[in-house]
Amino acid sequence: MTQVFPIRYINPVFRPPSEAESLILPVTNGCSWNKCTYCEMYTEPQKKFAVRDEDETLAALRGSGEQFADQVQRVFLGDGDAMALSTRRLMTILEAIQTHLPRVRRISTYCLPRNLRNKTVSDLQEMREAGLSLAYVGAESGDDEVLQRVNKGETFESTREALDKLGAAGITRSVMLLNGLGGAVLSRQHALNSARLINLTQPEFLATLVVSFPQGEARFRQNFPEWEPLDQQALFAEMSQFLQALELKRTVFRSDHASNWLVLKGTLGADKERLLAQVTQAMQNPESVKLRASWQRGL
Repeated sequence: MTQVFPIRYINPVFRPPSEAESLILPVTNGCSWNKCTYCEMYTEPQKKFAVRDEDETLAALRGSGEQFADQVQRVFLGDGDAMALSTRRLMTILEAIQTHLPRVRRISTYCLPRNLRNKTVSDLQEMREAGLSLAYVGAESGDDEVLQRVNKGETFESTREALDKLGAAGITRSVMLLNGLGGAVLSRQHALNSARLINLTQPEFLATLVVSFPQGEARFRQNFPEWEPLDQQALFAEMSQFLQALELKRTVFRSDHASNWLVLKGTLGADKERLLAQVTQAMQNPESVKLRASWQRGL
């Protein structure tokens, strides 16, 4: 008898690249904010935000345990922001994961800073003890003007506060920033204020992607009409400004998403000078470094 997969998905399904081997467990549909003008992930009507029925989620975990209990070691809570759920709901889910999938060693989620406003450090510590060990925070920028122009619904301070709460609770933080988000006019302040945010919070992981619009720029430009994309050299210059301003103790840095022309990997600050040298070489002599071709950039 053929077994039915125990989890109901609504396409498209998104996850961070490092969650490739994780069981994706949707506890919400879509994103609770879903107003960022640069984002094309959780579009309506198929991804209208809703909290998954708790009974359905628990049944999905029971079914997953029956079929995959010996295989699953990582679980990613989807969709765009599981932290929109109450602490009680999240604890019920985390405890059910421990019960039905006892080999799980890492539970992770996307996290909008706004959804930590009503959660205390004690709440987050309770979740950490129940298995939630990693939160992916799409900060995108540390510059308030850029954040306002892209309708992020966050500020430098709201993002800093959320990252500090997660850190105080012992939850590993993976922060994502968008290279080029401020366009030519706001590039410098985007780079420097993003570095300031990272310096103050010292996240365990940091990644940069290049902003892109596969479905067009019309919605983005409604609130940012003067925005002009950065060419390859300007993107490198912005990255150089960002790296120079970073003062980190031990943050794993990755700029290897398909959108990036130049792949950068290292630990900051130990590898800061090496990474800066790579960017400088790409700016001064691009033919001497291995850059992605346009068709390889997954845009």
